[in-house]
Amino acid sequence: MILRSSVAVFAILAVLPASAQFVPSSESLQGLYPGKAYSPYAKRSFPSFVYWGDTHLHTGYSMDAGLFGNTTGHDTAYRFARGEEVMAASGQPVKLSRPLDWLVLTDHSDGMGMIFDLQAGKPNVMASEQGRRWSEALNQGGEASAAAALDLIGNFSQGTMDESLILDYSPGSPIYASVWETVVEKAEEYNDPGTFTAFIGYEWTSLDKGNNLHRNVVMRDNGDRALMVEPMVTQAPVGSTDPLDLYDWLQTYEDKTGGQVFALAHNGNLSNGIMFPTDKQFTGKAIDEDYVRLRDKWEPLYEFTQIKGDGETHPVLSPDDPFADYETWDAGNLDLSASKTEDMLKHEYAREALKQGMALQKKLGINPYKFGAVGSTDSHTSLATAGSDNYFGKATNAEPSPTRMQHPFTKTENGTFEGYELVASGYTGVWAEENTRKSLWDAMVRKETYATTGPRMMVRFFGGWDFTENDLRSRQPAFAGYGRGVPMGGDLTGAKGDAPTFMVYALRDPIGANLDRVQIVKGWMDVDGGLHEKVYDVAWSDGREMGADGQVPPVGDTVNLEMASFTNSIGAAELGAVWTDPEFDAAQQAFYYARVLEIPTPRWVVYDAVRFGVEIPEGATKVHQERGYTSPIWYEPEG
Repeated sequence: MILRSSVAVFAILAVLPASAQFVPSSESLQGLYPGKAYSPYAKRSFPSFVYWGDTHLHTGYSMDAGLFGNTTGHDTAYRFARGEEVMAASGQPVKLSRPLDWLVLTDHSDGMGMIFDLQAGKPNVMASEQGRRWSEALNQGGEASAAAALDLIGNFSQGTMDESLILDYSPGSPIYASVWETVVEKAEEYNDPGTFTAFIGYEWTSLDKGNNLHRNVVMRDNGDRALMVEPMVTQAPVGSTDPLDLYDWLQTYEDKTGGQVFALAHNGNLSNGIMFPTDKQFTGKAIDEDYVRLRDKWEPLYEFTQIKGDGETHPVLSPDDPFADYETWDAGNLDLSASKTEDMLKHEYAREALKQGMALQKKLGINPYKFGAVGSTDSHTSLATAGSDNYFGKATNAEPSPTRMQHPFTKTENGTFEGYELVASGYTGVWAEENTRKSLWDAMVRKETYATTGPRMMVRFFGGWDFTENDLRSRQPAFAGYGRGVPMGGDLTGAKGDAPTFMVYALRDPIGANLDRVQIVKGWMDVDGGLHEKVYDVAWSDGREMGADGQVPPVGDTVNLEMASFTNSIGAAELGAVWTDPEFDAAQQAFYYARVLEIPTPRWVVYDAVRFGVEIPEGATKVHQERGYTSPIWYEPEG
């Protein structure tokens, strides 16, 4: 066939005039295409891929994970994240629907690896009264083991662990050095640039009287640098629970290694009002210029959603937002801290912190809460599962079983968190040039990230001054977005028009639910320092009409509880809008972020009920609307 085609071509050439038989060289052809490239993808310099991962996952090396039955380590976590089938600690086979692109293993720095030595009865733990008691109870199993786990966690949270155990599992100890070397070596083993990124990191688990100030530490570097400085811990006499001391550690790491590192906080809802302080820190120190400068420098991201509750906002803080009460955990660390009071809430949630950050900037010159959005699991099973239909729980004792939603997850005199209140959430989408530590880490620092409660929807969000509907209709909104504006995580400075325009585009998860609506959440500070917020519906499905109250009616509900299913007969596969702020004031500082809502789908308890043939407890939420949150775009007035 090839020969005959070639003969035919030569036959045609033979009958053409001599002047038409010239075959131009590649050099002469280059002159035919001067100026701008025809291909819109040539010379493209902006991020064109979204990479999915989890910034917060624990293995059995974390003390609490091991105490609750997780006997698996780094190999299980990495293999599972990159799409392989593994065996869960509960003895069940498990696999993701699709591989993740990257993972940060963040085992607790305090007591890292100690649980394995307790289980083995190593001489150093048996030499401690606490260690011997815990080791014997753990190996006894059953109620004794559960009681030992709670006792150990309680002693850790209150700072009453034996000093010998603290020193053996802290920086400077040969035991701890060996554990950290294993962590680093495993990350190096599974890191495969271009295919799968394994970040080196850990969780600094600060608890002040049980109140959560946890930070995950994420390194940009390879193992040679990571091994030069051991992690920071929180237990005295070696460690500290003060974030200012963590910032000192981060600076020391960069100075000593020449590397780069950042921290991100999570679960402000469990902090009892100390995660986002506005007047004084939990230590009693004033919020001053030093604090706001350091927090802004070292914490570019915040965890908006995870297993222990959604952290975007709270219905008390956002009473006019009908979607504010989503997976709300607002009782504090029941087994560790004092009871929650309503006045604590404004120091615990992301949207309110974004508002309070503007007030602190007015007062001190720097916004310490100018963070981007990530979603994570905080799973302690080694399994980064965020899908409602594939949910493996917070800890091994909450992995799939006929009874896991029937029993309390935590029950104390301060209150109860029922098993069914655990959340199947979440993941982070990162817009980056390539799947490498360098590219992903840099994108995180510039806040080009968004959080979801599990679905892998694609979301673009840009701010500028002259976007039009044609930019969206072009099917290439990113070209206009990067060319004439800023992406999520960026800054708009100085009004260049009557009001900024925002371009948002969302495409549903290819194997997930259709989209209900896209919203833009605005927060602003008036000239008198008053803080405000408003949620705008900017795109929605099914031809619904916005009411006189400015609200779009519900999209409907196709969930079949008996089959744990839904249909995409409502909603839209994609939604987008170019929106202009109708209440813009060029003198007012403001932030904007997009929130994307799916149509209603079954919550994980419904899948449990169908697969195990059990009843869903009264009070459990059965249907929810999963969602995504972009990093904000900030508007700064001139001067």
